[in-house]
Formats: sequence, C-alpha cells, structure tokens
Amino acid sequence: MNDEFLLQYDMLPDGVPVLCAVSGGSDSIYLLCRLLERGVRVTAAHFNHRLRGAEADRDEEFVRGFCAQRGVACIIGSGDTAAYAAAKGLGIEDAARRLRYAFLHEAAASIHAARIATAHTADDQLETMLLNLARGSGLRGLCGIPPRNGIVVRPILTVPRSEIVRWLEAHGISHVEDSSNAEACYARNRLRHQALPALQSVNAAAAAHAASAGLLLREDEQYLQDTARAFLSEQPEPDVIVCAALMEQPFPIASRAVRLACGTSLSLAQVRSVLALCKGKKNGRISLPGTQAVLENGLLRFGAPAVCPIEPREVLPGVSFELPQAGLRLSCRLLAQNEEIHECFNIFYFQSDAICGKVICKSRSPGDEIRLAGHGCTKSLKKLFQQARIPPTARAHIPVLYDDRGPIAVAGFGTAERVAAADAGSPILCVCFSPIPGSAGQQPR
Repeated sequence: MNDEFLLQYDMLPDGVPVLCAVSGGSDSIYLLCRLLERGVRVTAAHFNHRLRGAEADRDEEFVRGFCAQRGVACIIGSGDTAAYAAAKGLGIEDAARRLRYAFLHEAAASIHAARIATAHTADDQLETMLLNLARGSGLRGLCGIPPRNGIVVRPILTVPRSEIVRWLEAHGISHVEDSSNAEACYARNRLRHQALPALQSVNAAAAAHAASAGLLLREDEQYLQDTARAFLSEQPEPDVIVCAALMEQPFPIASRAVRLACGTSLSLAQVRSVLALCKGKKNGRISLPGTQAVLENGLLRFGAPAVCPIEPREVLPGVSFELPQAGLRLSCRLLAQNEEIHECFNIFYFQSDAICGKVICKSRSPGDEIRLAGHGCTKSLKKLFQQARIPPTARAHIPVLYDDRGPIAVAGFGTAERVAAADAGSPILCVCFSPIPGSAGQQPR
C-alpha cells in the first residue's frame, strides 16, 4: 500500500477501528492481511448475496475460518439479492451493491468503526474508467472510483491486481475464486478478460497508470466543482441564478453550476437545454427528473413550488377573509352616503347596480380579459401580468374579482370600466385588500 496515498486521503488514521469488507477473493484477502500487517484495529465483514448457492456458502465459511485463524472478529450478513432486485426493479449488480453497502454501514456503526475499507484495485479503476467512457461520461465519470467517499476508503486503489497475486503467492496465503467473475454476461467481466489484457500488452503498467490518471483527473474535477460552487455562492439570492452571469461563465463552470443548483442527476442534453433556456429572453420552464428549471425575468430557479390557486370565495358586504397565497386580507362593505372615493390599487369601488350577479374572488382563469377604467383598451390578464413582470409561478396568487360576466377588478391593477363607481350618489360596493401582518405572499403593486 502507498503510504503517501493513504495520508493524502486520511484513510487509516492511527488507532481508529476499521471495518474491512472481505469477500474471500484475492483482493479482499490481500487488503485484510496488509491492514493486519500495519497494526490496524480491524474487523472483517462478509456479505452473502445468496446468488451462487453452495459456492456463496463456501465463501462465507472460508472467510469465517480465515478470520478465526488470525484472531480477527468477523461480522456476517446476507440478503436475497435476486428478490430485492425484482422488488425494486434493479439489475442484479446494482441490487447487490446496494445491499452490500447498507450492510457494511450498519456493521460499521455497530462497532463504531471510523472507516470502511473496500478492496478496489488499480484494475478495478481502469475497468470503471473504460465502462464510463463507453457510456459517454464526461470528466466526472473518467475520474473513476473515488479513493474516499465519506467513511468508505479504498486503500489499495493504486495497487495492480498482478502485484496482489504475486504478494499472496509469495506469502502462501490462500483465497477463493468467484465463478461469476468468468461470466461474459457482465460488461465488467468482458472488459476484464478482453480489453485489459489488450491494454496491458501495450503497457504492462496500464492499470497503475490509469489509477494515477484517475487521481489527477479527480483533482481537476474538484477544482471545477469548487469554482462552480463559488459562482453560486456569489448569487444575490439563495437558490436563484442570474442568467446573464451564468452565460458569462465558460461551459465547464456553467454546466457544473446547473447540476449543483438542480441537485439531481442531469444528462449532458438536459444541461444544454437549461443553458439554452437561460439564453432566451422569454420566461419558460423545462421538466427535469424530479424537478423543473424555471426562468422568470432573467432568473433561473429549480424545483419551483407547486402553484396553489386562490379558491373561489363569495364577496359580501360585512364579510372579510384571508387569502394566504396572496398574503392579503379581503374586506367588503357598502359605502356610506356621501363618503369620498379615493382611487387606489388595493381598494376598489363598484357601482352596485352595474354588477351582474354575485361577486367572487379567486385566481385568474385562462383567457380572461379586462378593460380597466382609464386605460381605454381591453387586455388579457396574462398580458397585464407579463407587462408588470410578475413571474408565472406568482400569477395564480393575484386575487381577481369576478361577477357573472367576468373580471371586474385585479388586485394591484384596477377596476373594470363597466362597473367602476363614478360617485357616491348611488349604492357603491367597496372591496379592500390589506396585507396580512408578517406574510410573505404576493402584495398589490
């Protein structure tokens, strides 16, 4: 094991308990022996996936005996991987990995282990890099297996399998072979038995060089990620990106900023779609896995809250009620004789005899239009909100008053010409919108 590598990633701090994942194969037996050689406080952990019948039970018994001979405590676990894969709709390899790591974390917690050591080698690293390359991964995928992920560490990630085999043979240490490693149905096996020998015929140190390249690429990736995080931290509001600033960033930074802000896994095509949205001048949105990207007035947000429209409520004199979505309280009364009318965008006066039927307060409906008093033209509510630069996600929170013919007032905008009160000489209905104290809802303009 490379001491500098171990120190760089703080893999084996002095005196801390370590849980070592031991399958019984050459790599994990080598790792366990080298940890013991270093005087590490190690406990072994073996997980039986119940996939290979008697052979899997053989591996379990081998690990038990190997540990017993060396006085190493061993925690054994098992799970029906095939049944779990079927229940969760997963591939066998993915299901096995999930069950195995869940077991390892539980076992580590039970003995208060500060690290979980797994036996990934330089050959595993090369295989992973090639798999990711074939699948179209970018720089992050080409970094391969991380040396450390939380408490999970890979102390022999820079050690080629050929070196492991030589060491075991030199020390006369036995291990077991997993017959599934020879099955061509697994993509990793095909790479292991076909691609790796071809690469090693070009350069015998191919695996070691791949491990070294992976570490260098990981440092580059970390720098780009840190730069993208710094860019996001400079935005004027949390969880909001100024599109103009995003477009000024080089693609390696902009793409990572989008992925970090989104918080979910995005393909390259999805990232490019989000950046294309930001280049446009119109508001819009893109559906993404588990969320959406929303562009509003030059600002990019992810995971916009679900719109909760204002439910229809009848407006009657002497009645008041709150509109939590808008952060407003509505109150209604009949104007007293000779009471003055004061023009205002949140107090509305209606000629009672001009109102058709009931007065209802609710969110706008698609296609609604209004001819506001004093404006001399009819506009759709959508156009009014667009011109006022009200984000689409906030428009359902603008209270609109209706009679049986349609909209008669829009909070923050004004009263319809056909019902607007001219004076207080005849019955006049007054509807007032006032802020709810402490509310952060949409307020009238």
